[in-house]
Amino acid sequence: MAEWRVLLLGGASGSGKSALSYPVARARGAALVEVDDLVVALQSITTAAQHPALHHWRTRSDDGMSAEEVTAAQVALAEAIEPALEAVIANHLETDLPLVLEGDYLLPAFCAKWTHGDVRAVFVHEPDPAQLERNYASREPDAGVQRKRAADSAHYGEWLAAEARRHGLPVLAARPWADALDRLDLAVRS
Repeated sequence: MAEWRVLLLGGASGSGKSALSYPVARARGAALVEVDDLVVALQSITTAAQHPALHHWRTRSDDGMSAEEVTAAQVALAEAIEPALEAVIANHLETDLPLVLEGDYLLPAFCAKWTHGDVRAVFVHEPDPAQLERNYASREPDAGVQRKRAADSAHYGEWLAAEARRHGLPVLAARPWADALDRLDLAVRS
């Protein structure tokens, strides 16, 4: 695995970033922080009135929302948590403890501000809504068919991939899965 102190691993829900982050963190002896856990922690100490974007998905459903509206809500939530993400990254850089920070609320513009010798960022991309739907079915078999969620995630993933490329950050195709860890290592090195 290439040298880094902090690895930011972004991508849309269902793209495979969590499945990549665990073996990378283990191999590197790094802490693993899932951004979703930070969101839950921040929601527990704030209210929807204080931080509406942070609480969007707790107070609303995506029913009736277009993929563009879902992406806009995802981006707004991601921007709302950036101060917490900054604190976590800065702490790991200051204490020299390696970190893998993964989640769909990592935005390319945010990651680009941090990317330098010690911090790397890679965005995992799965463009096929049908594959995302299969991924959800595999990891959440009791949730039933999640076609809209998969379509919304594919749209958000396309936006993330385009933004990552615009900011000069590597975009890693989720498939083929068999060599994804090797391809991630190469992406981190570039």
